[in-house]
Amino acid sequence: MKKKLLLGLALGAMVMTTACGQAKDSNKGSADTSVEETSNDETSETTQATEKQTNDEVTELPQLDGVKKGDTIATIHTNYGDVKVWFFPKYAPKAVENFTTHAKEGYYNGLIFHRVINNFMIQGGDPTGTGAGGESIWGKEFENEVNLNLRSFRGALCMANAGPDTNGSQFYIVQNPDIGDEMKSQLEELSKSDETFSESNGTKISFSKAFPSKVVKEYEENGGYPSLDMNYTVFGQVYEGMDVVDKIAAVDTDQNDKPKTDVKIESIEVGTY
Repeated sequence: MKKKLLLGLALGAMVMTTACGQAKDSNKGSADTSVEETSNDETSETTQATEKQTNDEVTELPQLDGVKKGDTIATIHTNYGDVKVWFFPKYAPKAVENFTTHAKEGYYNGLIFHRVINNFMIQGGDPTGTGAGGESIWGKEFENEVNLNLRSFRGALCMANAGPDTNGSQFYIVQNPDIGDEMKSQLEELSKSDETFSESNGTKISFSKAFPSKVVKEYEENGGYPSLDMNYTVFGQVYEGMDVVDKIAAVDTDQNDKPKTDVKIESIEVGTY
């Protein structure tokens, strides 16, 4: 599938397309487990909210609180250096259990980051190295755990999937350092909008509630990929080693976004901060 500019916003059950195919400047189609960029020409139908929402009443945003003593953490040892993350079991218990159990059992040892797109994300966790493999610790796909408390900020650790509720072993880390002026402008407009969209459970929520000022500020100051919000499970956040993520994102890749020289996960060490 052709890579699209980050101009649009795709949230949960909004009508905007967020199919999980390959994405880059060149054309290619795939049913692989992956994550796709979305564009502004994919619009959604909205309705007027019955009540005005205040901008900062909504989200807890634990990603902005930083790692704390006692938190479960993991160090992803790669041949490019270490990336350290902490987890959010309160919000995404299945994704956290799946990843940490796989890590403890050595499932990820020796696997590659098979899909890398600079200014977007790095993706790994497939034992076949193709984007089409992997399984959960339960041997079957499991459901998305998405909510407004966890967002696709730079450094977010997320589950890759092939569509809603198809999570297995593959994961990605959001790398994009700058959302750009046009997206910043759009987010600022949405943070003031009383129009609504429907979440996957049918609940209507206003854009101002989905994008309060503190969410917009984080995206503006530190980057991320807001069009992925509510479509993929965010279950962790990098607290050290984003320079390593950036190095991986900048490697030479082939037409399928696969690094020309293997970027390997040597091991993943799970512990307590």
